[in-house]
Amino acid sequence: MIDHLESNYDCANAGSDLHSLKQEIEQFNSRGATTQEEQEQLNRLENQVHFIENKCSIRH
Repeated sequence: MIDHLESNYDCANAGSDLHSLKQEIEQFNSRGATTQEEQEQLNRLENQVHFIENKCSIRH
């Protein structure tokens, strides 16, 4: 997970950041987020993906 995403995020890092975030999401989904804490972390990861995609105009 990325520590801080802010409005001055450098889109040059988007490719590697998105790849890492999506791998983390895949790991959560494969083992199942069972606790409230795990679900919240999964939500944060997904929010980070959406932030980067929106900020950097990346379409899937």
